Amino acid sequence: MAGRREAPLMRGGGASGQPLSRGSRIVAAVAVGVTLGCVCAFIYPDGLINRSPDSAIHWPRRVDSVACETPKEVVNVKSQLVSLERKNAEFRKQIDELSMKLQMAGQGKNQALYSAGPFGTVKALRTNPTVMPDESINPRLAKILQQVAVKKELIVAVANSNVKETLEMWFTNIKRVGISNYLVVALDDNVEDFCKSKEVPVYRRDPDEGIDSIGKTGGNHAVSALKFRILREFLQLGYSVLLSDIDIMFFQNPFDHLYRDSDIESMSDGHDNMTAYGFNDVFDEPSMGWARYAHTMRIWVYNSGFFFIRPTIPSIELLDRVARRLSREPKSWDQAVFNEELFFPSHPGYEGLHASKRTMDIYLFMNSKVLFKTVRKDAQLRKLKPVIVHLNYHPDKEQRMKAVIEFYVNGKQNALEHFPDGSE
Repeated sequence: MAGRREAPLMRGGGASGQPLSRGSRIVAAVAVGVTLGCVCAFIYPDGLINRSPDSAIHWPRRVDSVACETPKEVVNVKSQLVSLERKNAEFRKQIDELSMKLQMAGQGKNQALYSAGPFGTVKALRTNPTVMPDESINPRLAKILQQVAVKKELIVAVANSNVKETLEMWFTNIKRVGISNYLVVALDDNVEDFCKSKEVPVYRRDPDEGIDSIGKTGGNHAVSALKFRILREFLQLGYSVLLSDIDIMFFQNPFDHLYRDSDIESMSDGHDNMTAYGFNDVFDEPSMGWARYAHTMRIWVYNSGFFFIRPTIPSIELLDRVARRLSREPKSWDQAVFNEELFFPSHPGYEGLHASKRTMDIYLFMNSKVLFKTVRKDAQLRKLKPVIVHLNYHPDKEQRMKAVIEFYVNGKQNALEHFPDGSE
């Protein structure tokens, strides 16, 4: 049988005709490959696949384009960052609101919703979430509030015909300051017609025998007590209310000076820092010998004639508590009941109200005792411009209100001098 012929690369050179070794054949193959590569490189310097001239400089052009467009891209990136920061802030706000709702949902349940952070970093929630607005409660009032309120906030006063002159001074000063979000709740037809004639926003409640009988003939304290029942609908509709008695003069927009971090922000009947913001009062009982001194905490009451109330569950509970007690205790003073419900703690037989509260600055939200006993006699304090002055300490209201206007609005420096500190 004939043998297989070796290919040239498999055959050795020389006269002997002996086959090449394995290593020699590999070297020969590499040499042939290199030779063919050099030949192709010489014949096709641009490669075996044709490319357009533009494609040959595609990358450098792209780099130049990026370099030219960088400033625009930087602006776009910054704009996107600002937008993302805003969205992030909105998300954080939503997270805070959801966290508060989660905490409220867990009230009364034996479950831990949060873990405590490092020492000095823990803070309790101070601002309760607002209720879900329910316009079905009072569609007519809801429509009025949509037109009057600013950012879901407004000033509200309750009045009947017995105080028409004082009421006119009240809304005249509000107009002078430039406040637009205010509303008078008229307790009789006469006040409603009067407000409309003066182009003052007014709301007349639907007939209610329990309220109307007091509203038409009641005095200051009786009318003041009605506001706790009336305000409930405002809160249920989702509005924050700055409740104002009508013996109050406005000199700045109060909404520029609110913190909005509590259920209730109220002016104080206190006349200095201690009485308004609280102090440690030491009670002395000598018969106790070594233990004769007992420390007590004191604070003068909040004024129920001027307070800012947010639409929260604790706020609505406060209104319900006060209104319920006043209906059962007709001889009670609404301001006393208001403060008892706010401050009395839970104890055997009584469950206290868990509402957050803040005391307003006594020199911005000034009562008439602060003004006539302290401010008018102090050269530096006389220069301060209050947000409001409440003539709550003096029965000669209209005369003093006119004098206060002369002093703060018309600049008459001696307008307050002839009045005594207190009432005669």
